[in-house]
Amino acid sequence: VAIVSEDDFHQSSNSTYRTASSSLRADQEALLEKLLDHPPPGLQRPKDRFSGTYIIFFSLGIGGLLPWNFFVTAQEYWIFKLSNCSSPATVEESKGSDILNYFESYLAVASTVPSVLCLLVNFLLVNRVPIHVRVLASLTVMLAIFVVMTVLVKVDTSSWTHSFFAVTIVCMAILSGTSTIFNSSVFGMTGSFPMRNSQALISGGAMGGTLSAVASLVDLAGASDVTDSTLAFFLTADVFLALCIGLYLLLPRLDYARYYMRPVWPAVFSGEEQLPQDSPNPPLVAPGSSDSQTPPLRPILKKTAGLGFCIIYLLFITSLVFPAILSNIESLSKGSGSPWSTKFFVPLTAFLLYNFADLCGRQITAWIQVPGPRSKVLPGLVLLRTCLVPLFVFCNYQPRLHLHTVVFQSDVYPVLFTSLLGLSNGYLSTLALIYGPKIVPRELAEATGVVMSFYVCLGLVLGSACSALLVHLI
Repeated sequence: VAIVSEDDFHQSSNSTYRTASSSLRADQEALLEKLLDHPPPGLQRPKDRFSGTYIIFFSLGIGGLLPWNFFVTAQEYWIFKLSNCSSPATVEESKGSDILNYFESYLAVASTVPSVLCLLVNFLLVNRVPIHVRVLASLTVMLAIFVVMTVLVKVDTSSWTHSFFAVTIVCMAILSGTSTIFNSSVFGMTGSFPMRNSQALISGGAMGGTLSAVASLVDLAGASDVTDSTLAFFLTADVFLALCIGLYLLLPRLDYARYYMRPVWPAVFSGEEQLPQDSPNPPLVAPGSSDSQTPPLRPILKKTAGLGFCIIYLLFITSLVFPAILSNIESLSKGSGSPWSTKFFVPLTAFLLYNFADLCGRQITAWIQVPGPRSKVLPGLVLLRTCLVPLFVFCNYQPRLHLHTVVFQSDVYPVLFTSLLGLSNGYLSTLALIYGPKIVPRELAEATGVVMSFYVCLGLVLGSACSALLVHLI
């Protein structure tokens, strides 16, 4: 058992962090640690051979966000499909233009609202619907939605633009909701695993964003037909979603994963010191899934309040400037007409660089995990990121209506600031997220994972709403 004195918490073999708040609770959790550290014959803790479980969770992280990233980054494709160029009627062209002008706003609403609702639903279903049902059902629905959108890529929709728009918004709402259920369920499941597996899942999500940014750059550099490139992107997402289904079905077959997917024994937490029945084929269920009651929300919120603040404020600052501010910072040498300053500056510095830096920050947590969950340094670093907002504002953001002064007269500054934004977001948010399920009893780990996902969603919603106000102030 590793002891970290800074935060007075213990790391057990199942990566449950605890504080010595109650002697009874401490004794109960100590018993659980003892059982897992010295399991009975036939229940020895196996090794993660060839990092198979780590790779599966990393791939599931990619699959959970890659389709959504491809969906929202296919900007040229949506312009092409919604412009309704073949309609001769002026009124119809005007309506098509209105749809196109507000498409991103509709897409944001269709993405955010279902995510919040599905997080609430998923929390209520934690102990009522087995996790494998929720994960496989959400993956299947995501795959079906993307197959529909892939088929529509090569379908001429110019005669039914408004219907295509409605289908797209509905598909986005369903995709966003099922993606939220999938991501929060799998993240909750990793709460029963060592922290490196939670880190793998979170890093995989960042890799999904990086791959979508690279794909958009490739499209920008060499694609001649927007439908061909979009078809390739959507087919890639289809294949990866199908791969995720196969990988998730493979997960329980790995000895290492089977060990941590075993149920929490109610006898341990009821104070009865009984060893579990060691059957050859124990049920593979998420912790607490045998209980039909809704998980207790108040103790989870109380335990995770500090980490929740860190996550909300982290993502509030990040979404305040990305992508609304970053995507409008222009190169100071734009007048030269070079491809770097006109065509590739924003995609490279705003999207690819941020996503890559975010990925690096998340991956660093695989080796370094400081400060700890109880440290006051963690919220201090989170608050310090507020300084990044004025730094971006005084770069060459255009157009400027109120603040006309550009302080940072070099293209190096937005590159540096974006790197800091991505690295700090990836590292600090990953720490806060992986700590959350570890500071509660193991039977609440999955429900806590869903709550941590809600913190993420809340931070993104607040930041996105305030980013519009910040843009108007500039």
